[in-house]
Amino acid sequence: MESKGEQHIGPEPHIGPEPKGEQRIGLLNGFAAYGMWGIVPLFWPLLEPASAGEILAHRMVWSLGFVLIALMVTRRWAWALPLLRQPRKLGLITVAAAVITVNWGVYIWAVNSGHVVEASLGYFINPLVTIAMGVLLLKERLRPVQWAAVGIGFAAVLVLTVGYGQPPWVSLCLAFSFATYGLVKKKLNLGGIESLAAETAIQFLPALGYLVWLSAQGDATFGGEGAGHAVLLAGTGVVTALPLVCFGAAAIRVPLSTLGLLQYLAPVLQFLLGILYFHEAMPPERWAGFALVWAALSLLTWDALRTAQRSRTVLRNATIAAASATSTATATATATATATAEATAEASAEADLGTGTGTSTGAGK
Repeated sequence: MESKGEQHIGPEPHIGPEPKGEQRIGLLNGFAAYGMWGIVPLFWPLLEPASAGEILAHRMVWSLGFVLIALMVTRRWAWALPLLRQPRKLGLITVAAAVITVNWGVYIWAVNSGHVVEASLGYFINPLVTIAMGVLLLKERLRPVQWAAVGIGFAAVLVLTVGYGQPPWVSLCLAFSFATYGLVKKKLNLGGIESLAAETAIQFLPALGYLVWLSAQGDATFGGEGAGHAVLLAGTGVVTALPLVCFGAAAIRVPLSTLGLLQYLAPVLQFLLGILYFHEAMPPERWAGFALVWAALSLLTWDALRTAQRSRTVLRNATIAAASATSTATATATATATATAEATAEASAEADLGTGTGTSTGAGK
């Protein structure tokens, strides 16, 4: 719930079923968004010999440029002035920008340093970390199956610690930074593209300053590795923003529970790329750790879908009973309220699945 004096900024969530054609478009956009996030490890090595720091800075600078163009084309500027009048939200955006900077930087370094599989693990365990943070920070109460999933996830981290010879720091850093980002974004309640514009606006000056300093030191690759390299660095803005555009188109057309299932496509693709394309080692103990993570996620997903289905069934039965005992006008009002309640139930399923807000699902890739 937003505090007094604040307002929702960004597109309103859709309530009620969409036509099949719209759902098909939404599903295609969802696959496109998570598919792009899944294959992004193929892109970052193309930017070498640029360092992870230089790539990160270019990503911040060019993402802002691309998003501003998208906002101009769609004429979505109405959110900007209300945001500037809300100091609390500006503070949250600053925190979100700082956390996602850490997430982006670690991910780029991990991919270009041969840790693609470990990076994928971070996004596999992210829903479990999100639930754990909900218990510790928000005092949320978990169902028994959720407790079991978190326990299995903790056991998986212990097994992987043995497998790697140390805690999987890359995975843990990505998971905790992205879970923190998701927590902040839930409080922020800002649309995906709008949020990215605000966050990259905060990142822009430090990133630009770093690039200027890097150039002055003679260590920048933007102007010294040819036009193709410069174009690829500028393309980091497209790689960052385009999946978010597709995700936004999906989020308003398909059920949130469907997006909750689609979210696993990205780490699955990253995991497969790490093994099959980058040929990273997977000794038996790592397979055992990943198997435990997948078991925990299977439990979590099953429980979330079961809970959402039960909620919808109870609401539907209540509507039928109410309609038989009231006038037509009252029944219509009850049906409308039920549609809203069903949307709320789907939102609850989304939270259980760990999808977070529209932006927080994939902005960390």
